[in-house]
Amino acid sequence: MTNIPVAEAKNHLSELIARVEAGEEIAVTRRGQPVVRLVRAEVADAGAQRARIAAAFRRLSLLRQQTSLEGDLKTIAREGLD
Repeated sequence: MTNIPVAEAKNHLSELIARVEAGEEIAVTRRGQPVVRLVRAEVADAGAQRARIAAAFRRLSLLRQQTSLEGDLKTIAREGLD
């Protein structure tokens, strides 16, 4: 990890961002002590996230189909409170 003073980071921010995008981690320091760490942000894979959500809804749908309640809903709810 590279250490860079705040003043230098302010003057070279665009360059630092490019270095971080390339995978480098940079610590910004004040009086020699690290105060901020610049790291690449995780890029969310929207397609994978949609697939996980769709799979969760399929599992919920199957669970609903497999679950049956005997009696009316109000009675079941009252029994759950007891």
